[in-house]
Amino acid sequence: MGSWNKRDDMLVHQDEPYNAETPPDALVDRITSLEAFYGRNHAPIPRIDSGSWRLRVDGLVGRPLELSMDDLRRFRERTVVATLQCAGNRRADLIEVRDIPGQVAWGPGAISTASWSGAGLADVLAEAGIRPEAAHIAFEGADESQQADPPQLFGGSVPLAKATSSEVLLAWSMNGQALPPAHGAPLRVIVPGWIGARSVKWLQRISALAEPTDNYFQTEYSLLPPEVDPRTAGPGDGITLGPIAIHCAFLRPCRGARLTAGPTEVSGFAFAGDDRTVARVDVSADRGSTWIHADLDPPANPWTWQHWRATLTLPPGEGELVARAWDSTAAVQTESPATVWNPRGYANNAAAHLHISCSA
Repeated sequence: MGSWNKRDDMLVHQDEPYNAETPPDALVDRITSLEAFYGRNHAPIPRIDSGSWRLRVDGLVGRPLELSMDDLRRFRERTVVATLQCAGNRRADLIEVRDIPGQVAWGPGAISTASWSGAGLADVLAEAGIRPEAAHIAFEGADESQQADPPQLFGGSVPLAKATSSEVLLAWSMNGQALPPAHGAPLRVIVPGWIGARSVKWLQRISALAEPTDNYFQTEYSLLPPEVDPRTAGPGDGITLGPIAIHCAFLRPCRGARLTAGPTEVSGFAFAGDDRTVARVDVSADRGSTWIHADLDPPANPWTWQHWRATLTLPPGEGELVARAWDSTAAVQTESPATVWNPRGYANNAAAHLHISCSA
């Protein structure tokens, strides 16, 4: 096993802070194992004593709370299967269009799915008594990032309507086991269908606010226009990221595989984000001139990925496979990464392209 009890074949982009994506063969399962679940961090992973740890609930509430783990476990335990995905997933495709300095070149593996258990955030907020003027719920972790100037604890916020949805959890368990330190122990937020940055790890504070949090990472995770310099961008220059946009990726064959011409099964995953589902996946063996419909697994719920597969007849020589997904609102992926390039490399929802080479 590698760092943080992860598989040796994790694609590690950085050791400190630990940033590693899941290998393709571990993404074919509906549930990702703990040792293969991707890691995305902006600071060193803290180790927290759960016995002395407390969660503060404050801001626009009638009854501020300070809760231990024993206090939290008195709330009804809920379980949800949810896919988490880094906002920079598939950034490598954007970097091929134009360089994005200072950003991790994530492939398609900054995504994983787990079964999460914990208290419903709505139940805890109800205990605190949300005041009428509250419109956003902010989260603050224990990990201090040097990326902010001055250094700042990682945080973010979501609108009250999302925070009080039944699927949003304060999770202490992952795949039936105690939440590992690398994934936020003793407690983290799980905001299904939204970018992973809103599922704050090592949670220590929840605040009810009238406006979105001013935490550095709330607006750092925003989609900037191509011409904007991210070093000088202000909070109003981009679109703050929340729900994930429809996209898909190839898992088999893998990049660089040598294939034999003829009927070949290709497969991958698609994820719609928010509370949408994937309605259709189209696959092409001729760079998008013609398409076939892939077989698509039904979703476990609206907050999980869906796997797909199709058999294509591949000609000998060099070629390019393309896959595109449609969601339940009829939104479809854009054709090329060039059309969604942005200076932070977020939210790549372009169609998946895979160069192949087939022998006769």
